[in-house]
Amino acid sequence: MKELAVALRAEQVAREDLVMFVNACFSCTGQHEFYNDARGQAVSIEFLHEYILGNYRRLYTRTLAAGINHFNRAQIVLNLLATGRDTPAADRREEGALIAATLRALPPPRAYRVLELLRSRRINNRRSRAIIREFVAGRPDPDFDAVKYRSKLRSAVVHAHLKLGDERGPFLFHGWRKRVYTRPLLEKFRQAHYTQEALFELPFTIAEGLAYKHGIPRAVFLERIDSRLTQAERLRLQGSAARADGTELSVDLSRVPLTRLALYALSLSPQARQERRAELHGALVQTTARTLGRAPLTLGRVAAVLDNSYSSSGSHEKRRRPYGVALASHYLLSAAAREYRAFWTTPVEDPLLNKPRGQTDLATPLLDALEWGPDLVVVVSDGYDNGPPNAVADLTRIFRTRLDPGRRTSIIHANPVFDSELFAPRGLGTSVPTVGVRDAEDLPTVLGFARFAEGAAPLSELEYYLAARVRVLLERDARKRGVPSPLGPEVSPQGLPEEAEPSLEEEEV
Repeated sequence: MKELAVALRAEQVAREDLVMFVNACFSCTGQHEFYNDARGQAVSIEFLHEYILGNYRRLYTRTLAAGINHFNRAQIVLNLLATGRDTPAADRREEGALIAATLRALPPPRAYRVLELLRSRRINNRRSRAIIREFVAGRPDPDFDAVKYRSKLRSAVVHAHLKLGDERGPFLFHGWRKRVYTRPLLEKFRQAHYTQEALFELPFTIAEGLAYKHGIPRAVFLERIDSRLTQAERLRLQGSAARADGTELSVDLSRVPLTRLALYALSLSPQARQERRAELHGALVQTTARTLGRAPLTLGRVAAVLDNSYSSSGSHEKRRRPYGVALASHYLLSAAAREYRAFWTTPVEDPLLNKPRGQTDLATPLLDALEWGPDLVVVVSDGYDNGPPNAVADLTRIFRTRLDPGRRTSIIHANPVFDSELFAPRGLGTSVPTVGVRDAEDLPTVLGFARFAEGAAPLSELEYYLAARVRVLLERDARKRGVPSPLGPEVSPQGLPEEAEPSLEEEEV
């Protein structure tokens, strides 16, 4: 009996460790938050990575398929490549396939940053070189990469001892000024150092520096480079351009992912939001429908308790992100639910026109939500329940023990903020499972993951869940490349959503 108790306790500890790690990987980006600085975030998440890698390597690897954010995917890839000698022989094939598929799925700046860190940390084993070679060979537009990521690509090629065998070799290593190129983009880059016209046919991030060198006024440059801008670049530039000289950049709202669209709307001035309210609302509704088309989510009677307190304004690195996630979740849940009501910490007539303010009083809207009698309550908040403090923990404890012991109503807390002191997103007491989110698009995934955070599902079910997501990820990657699945015949598990929205080319890094 004693041995059985020890085994059960060990399984419980393993499940709790893995749930904590996955939640951290959804929410933590190593950036400054409203209550925590970037240094604390970096130290906490680095410790978690080292701890889980050292104790649960297979499950650490399979977390790559769990839908976690780009920051933590990159960290896992880097750590796995650095410790390849510790990989059990039985796991080498799956681990290598997951690393390669993850690197291909990352935004190019993030992926090239991983390759750059491999060189700076002197990680140069055989598998690392093979991964670099496969990644570089599989890039869809090698000339674009050679121009836009010139220094990073050169670093990766040198580190992996690659031979490019085309004009990119001389372009990267032998002085691009010394010859004329037959490849159009390489030649335009060379010409752009001497003529202004050529620079407007280059990627924006390359042309921007050359425009400064040529003394081209900012407004003129943005107007002429407009056709070369990616959607992510437009979103980043529209606010700064308008503030600087009144220049307005057109943004195709139909191509912007849901949370980023909500953040774009919130970045506009109150007057602009008021004037464009119908356009922004319509775009959010259409994007929500497209998101649910990719990751179906069908819910019954749903109440959302949404945090629009002052702390939801975020930090200087993550401006308005907590409120943006709450706003995007509002649209997503309203579209997915048969019946829906939203309860904000500070009541608002129109959340699209609202500005974060006030203390975080979650207990009052949660009481109103429970009185409505929903099947599911989703609380979207940073977890700092301070008006009054810890009221939600007491409220939910009493609700569970006295009013709803049969759990007719499910309560889930989705937290977009990582607490570096707790090594996890801050919770709302022991009666409410907390799951980390980066974007509202994570909700279809994390609502399924919530049963593990609640503690009801055993470790074996969590292991199966991660294994099933691995197969889905690798089969999807193989279909895109037109090659057989590395795990053998295709057997797609049921109930696992596709990724909600393809990333824009650039991610906040």
